[in-house]
Amino acid sequence: MKELSLEEKNKRTNLAQYNNSWYNPGPRWKRSLWLIINVIFFNNGLAVFTIFKCWLLRKFGAKIGSRVVIKPSVNIKYPWFLHIGDDVWIGEKVWIDSLAQITIGNNVCISQGAVLLTGNHNYKKIFFDLKLSPVVLEDGVWIGANSIVCPGVICKTHAVLTVGSVATRNLESYSIYQGNPAERVKQRIIE
Repeated sequence: MKELSLEEKNKRTNLAQYNNSWYNPGPRWKRSLWLIINVIFFNNGLAVFTIFKCWLLRKFGAKIGSRVVIKPSVNIKYPWFLHIGDDVWIGEKVWIDSLAQITIGNNVCISQGAVLLTGNHNYKKIFFDLKLSPVVLEDGVWIGANSIVCPGVICKTHAVLTVGSVATRNLESYSIYQGNPAERVKQRIIE
């Protein structure tokens, strides 16, 4: 590993100067109203009917397919950056951090406690700049309980991310990934 110069060693992160004013995910009234709706109907333990949740998401600009199941305690950042296909299951305590576009295909299962991230910070920058990248879960993907899909990742058709794993790069189709960072462990064969 290369030794850092004195100048490089003296550089420090300066969070006091952090500025993401360039990021405008929508009008303030819409974000505020969604925050209230999200707390009342999504991010709580109450068993609110999925049909009603899907209706609310559509009213806020999400594209939602048919027969989508959304369990209690799901947290969705900005639904207008969300596209969900048909026959999707979203488990308890899933965190959909849709700072940028999240596309979920048909027949996708996102298990309890999973996290879909579209935002990160640039650790190389003094001011810790915000970085955004979309996430795509293609048809038939299964995201295991308490696993994380990082910004910019594409989980290709019928890929599986096992329990507690972290996808830091694209997952190939019909493959099973495990670990942190997730590595391909075997092929997915559907009988």
